[in-house]
Amino acid sequence: MEEVLYNIEIHKDEDRYLGKIYSDIDGMKEFENQKIYDLLRDITFDIELALEEFSSRSEDILEPQEEVK
Repeated sequence: MEEVLYNIEIHKDEDRYLGKIYSDIDGMKEFENQKIYDLLRDITFDIELALEEFSSRSEDILEPQEEVK
């Protein structure tokens, strides 16, 4: 089964690039930069951080709890 993790939109304005990312994890975020490379770097970095945080939360939930005697 496929699941969409992020939808990404990138638009070019007169002198800058605008990026929007949509996800169920973080909602909607906007980024802007004058260089496309820097915009893509910012978006990629934000997605990596969100997925690492989500992954670590999932591991905490799935780890078995030790019994207290």
